[in-house]
Amino acid sequence: MSKERSAEIAVEQTFVSHLIELRDRLLRVVMVILVVFLGLFAFANDIYHYVASPLMELLPEGQSMIATGVISPFLTPFKLTLILAFYLVIPYILYQVWGFVAPGLYKHERKMVMPLAASSTVLFYAGMAFAYYVVFPLIFAFLTTTAPEGVEVMPDMKDYLDFVLKLFFAFGVAFEVPIATILLVWMGTTTPEKLREKRPYVIVGAFVLGMLLTPPDMISQTLLAIPMWILFEAGIVFSRFFMPKDDDDSATDTPPDEPSSPSGGGGKAKTGSSAAPSQPTVADGPTESEMEAELDRIEADEESEEERERAERARRKTRKEANNVRMDHYEPPISERYETLDEEGEKLLDEEIELMDGGAESGASIHSPKD
Repeated sequence: MSKERSAEIAVEQTFVSHLIELRDRLLRVVMVILVVFLGLFAFANDIYHYVASPLMELLPEGQSMIATGVISPFLTPFKLTLILAFYLVIPYILYQVWGFVAPGLYKHERKMVMPLAASSTVLFYAGMAFAYYVVFPLIFAFLTTTAPEGVEVMPDMKDYLDFVLKLFFAFGVAFEVPIATILLVWMGTTTPEKLREKRPYVIVGAFVLGMLLTPPDMISQTLLAIPMWILFEAGIVFSRFFMPKDDDDSATDTPPDEPSSPSGGGGKAKTGSSAAPSQPTVADGPTESEMEAELDRIEADEESEEERERAERARRKTRKEANNVRMDHYEPPISERYETLDEEGEKLLDEEIELMDGGAESGASIHSPKD
């Protein structure tokens, strides 16, 4: 088996192993969500009542929520419980994502991912809590008092759930602004100074996003835009601690588990069994030199493959030309040029041959030197 084929098989096996690992982690996530959902399903009606209490407490006396659908009293709490189970399992989902991508990260990247993942989870939950305890009472107090005279406010339970889920998600995502700011500065895309210069555009964008993500009222739009602006300012402050340094490339490009050389040994490793190089683990990342060597090997393989293809095309062209030359100069024998003749045909052929011989002799006598 050639080296190229062996390399292809190794790459395919690695890809398949990654797919198997991804499948196993997704199955674990689904199983955990299912377990949490089954544990909460017995309290589905109580959970819905707790979520709907900001509106139900503000309804006029004698009015309540209604269910216009046939299966809404069962399906709506079911949907809320399933979504709540997913939100509660977000830390475990992030842990599984971390376990899948960690082997391909350097040590300094690992140090960044876990704090960012934990803080993003906390900020998402904080956004949902802010929406429930601050935004909902203000919005519903405004909406329940704006109904025209003679109109009873009796919202449908399904429509209410869709409304609050949209607000939960909008405020949860909006509270991730500091994480996005820190990531942009850490990757070197921008700097805190540049972000500070773009503050007017950020404020306008926050109000635009508030208009798009919230119901069409100024209260919810403002309550979403102002926290986004404040969190943006907080992100600028904290992003100063995550700015890339000049020596990051040389100090952090070493794989996380590779032992460093002793400072007093002049850069030479100790000999002996204690200084034997450790076997590479799954968590080791390729160094820059290893990546360059791999790219050089791939380019050499491609060049050798192109040389073989050119040589093969040249051989085919030469063989084709040789076949054409042979076909042009090929003359079959007389026995293959004519069909089998009978006696009369043979006599006629002999007479023609004699006439041709005679004509040739006469032609030769005409052009002889005697003339």
